Amino acid sequence: MVHNVSNQHVYFMDKENTPVLTAESGDTLVYHTLDCFGGQITSEQQTVDELDWSILNPACGPVYINGAAPGDVLKVSIQSIEVDDHGTMACIPNEGLFAERMDHSLVRILPVKDGTVTFNDQISFPANPMIGVIGVAPAGEKIPTGTPGHHGGNMDNNKITAGTVLYLPVFQPGALLAMGDLHARMGDGEICDTGVEIAGTVTVQVEVIKGFTLSNPVLETKDTLYAVASEKTLAEAVKTAACDMAEIVMRKTGLALDQTNMLMSAVGNTEICQLVDPLITSRFGMPRTILGGLLD
Repeated sequence: MVHNVSNQHVYFMDKENTPVLTAESGDTLVYHTLDCFGGQITSEQQTVDELDWSILNPACGPVYINGAAPGDVLKVSIQSIEVDDHGTMACIPNEGLFAERMDHSLVRILPVKDGTVTFNDQISFPANPMIGVIGVAPAGEKIPTGTPGHHGGNMDNNKITAGTVLYLPVFQPGALLAMGDLHARMGDGEICDTGVEIAGTVTVQVEVIKGFTLSNPVLETKDTLYAVASEKTLAEAVKTAACDMAEIVMRKTGLALDQTNMLMSAVGNTEICQLVDPLITSRFGMPRTILGGLLD
């Protein structure tokens, strides 16, 4: 069955959120999302000082998935991401990688047409629509949608695109899947605190996986299996993602930790998702030619 998910946006991932609707394992969900600014920016003459910061990073949903229980895994197959005809970027004073050098606000509205983002008269680049915020209700207290964690959330992982599969640990009955914060394009790190922020529509299929557990999200692309982790520092995020991947490698190959360590060092990659959220997000990738899929 196909369900349209709209008319409700939340600002916390929270077990107390009222579900928009209830879906079954195997159903298709169509999420209609706002951009990370909640549509507040309509002109390049605006400044970020004019924004209502309490309604940033709206996430559409959540959806209650029948049968999803704590300890399960929610498989989210991303079928398509359709974005609007323009996106927004902003430099925010005292934020991002150049925080100490950014003392003013700058807002840009960028056309997005035929799979291309126009930056200015001389520069354009291919769009790569992705989901910045996607997650479930966390185990404990509510978590702002702008913060990543074990539950997913604001991972800003530019590999979460159409054709990929995201596996999320389930912490609450029904999982309560919500998403938003699309980008027409975003580089690894998201160093100025924004990508090309954009509204759009995401179509996913959900499936409850029993008898399988995860501590953190795992992403499966056509070629690569990624363990994704968010921690207070980059070093901690890198280590957690690598440790999670080591467990996957040992389970799937039967190798001991010492040989797993060598294999990951030879063919694995540590990559940065984002450096600018309340927690830092990293991913560790291994080729599927060696590992196959997560559930294979």
